[in-house]
Amino acid sequence: MAQICCIYNNVNVCVYILVILFGIASWIDVNGLWVELPILVQKLPEGWDLPSYMVIIVQLANIGPLIYTLSKLKWSHKLNEVPVIYLIIGIGGISCLLLAFFWDKTSYVAGAMHSTALLILNFFLALVDCTSSVVFLPYMAHFKPEYIPAFFIGEGFSGLLPGLVALGQGAGQTTCVNQTVSQNVTINGTSINETSFVIIPQYQTPKFSIEVFFFLLFGMLVACGAAFTMLHYCEFAKLEQLKATKDEADESTEITAQTDLASSYELSGSSANPADDNFLDAADNIHSRTHLLTARKRAEIAIEKDMTLEVTRHQTCMTKTTFFSFLFITAWVNGLANGVLPSIQSYSALPFGNTVYHLAVTLSSIANPLSCLFAFFLPMSTNIAIMVLTLLGTGFAGYCIGLAAMSPDPLLVGHLSGEILVVAAWFFVTFVLTYTKVSIASLLRVEGKRALLWCGAMTQVGSAIGALTMFLLVNLFKIFKQGSPCR
Repeated sequence: MAQICCIYNNVNVCVYILVILFGIASWIDVNGLWVELPILVQKLPEGWDLPSYMVIIVQLANIGPLIYTLSKLKWSHKLNEVPVIYLIIGIGGISCLLLAFFWDKTSYVAGAMHSTALLILNFFLALVDCTSSVVFLPYMAHFKPEYIPAFFIGEGFSGLLPGLVALGQGAGQTTCVNQTVSQNVTINGTSINETSFVIIPQYQTPKFSIEVFFFLLFGMLVACGAAFTMLHYCEFAKLEQLKATKDEADESTEITAQTDLASSYELSGSSANPADDNFLDAADNIHSRTHLLTARKRAEIAIEKDMTLEVTRHQTCMTKTTFFSFLFITAWVNGLANGVLPSIQSYSALPFGNTVYHLAVTLSSIANPLSCLFAFFLPMSTNIAIMVLTLLGTGFAGYCIGLAAMSPDPLLVGHLSGEILVVAAWFFVTFVLTYTKVSIASLLRVEGKRALLWCGAMTQVGSAIGALTMFLLVNLFKIFKQGSPCR
């Protein structure tokens, strides 16, 4: 298999694809549930309040990465990522399968009907997906740094693939229709029947059911689990790990040991007769010493790999100030990308029309994996470049947030230039912010597994702070006003 897979830019293409599939498992189920919301809110009792319930549940689920991080810090040598990864993918797959059967089951709770089955399963999906941020990245520390962008490509596809499926399903697609409204108006004691015409959005019937959508999500997670199994156990994938040993070295050690011991036996004056008991005893000694030398050789290779990694780590010259600044930037970037911007995308783009809104959503989803590919071919490795990217991404985010704050009458609304600018802004803000966090993760990869663990933890901290802040601003303080899709 290793000979079949071509090598490009010091990476095995087959392993690169497996890492992408592995990365897809990180957030595909929660992202899938979110892109299905335009249909779910039409059928479930919470209506448009359903997203606010789900936001709170996702933030409560951050207890998962918190518990794992504390456990990892206390029992770093006893807690293995592999069974935890299988648990994450397994719980996610089972939850998607159960959603296909029970998504519409409701219960009477606290004086109102609620989608208890969907909300409970949403908690388990969020629990494992949030935990994946602090489990999947440290596992990638076993592989060469060149495979880090592949993981983020997969993480980007975890939002793009469900979005494309929902697009094919017709989720959230609307048509604007004229509707006649008649009402009685009393003027000076005289009742007059007044007729008016209004344009209202009408949701189209989806091309396939919600049940089929959740079955498709389950199938994607099964494929991701199979990819991880191959990534962890297949020999051609093990060769791409930093501590992969060479069979040839072991065989050379064994041959050398046998030659040396055979020469010693001949010098002692004994004949090399297979029927001789002394020869059999010597053969046993050869076998025993061969295994000892092989084990010693493996240890030497492992130490040599560790020393090579340590030399590379010292070559980066990353000070504590740089390390903590990277962690802060990671929290800031993910707070914008995962918490703030998704909460106000409709307020920012919808005033320009339904077509512009869908273009902004689709192109921003495409920008995520595209930026990860860009990071693979053109990695960013200097502190100044990271700072410049952070400022640039923050500028694009500020423009998008400013448009949302001016909703339903943002700058250049009704003009073609305004529509082009808002779509371009959403594409570039996603591209730059993703490029920044991939570049930081690649630099922290050289610092070891604990650095990636903190990187994943700060990803969740930033995302949680951003989401909670926007939840208060949107739902409690009502700062943003949504525009009509039929403008």
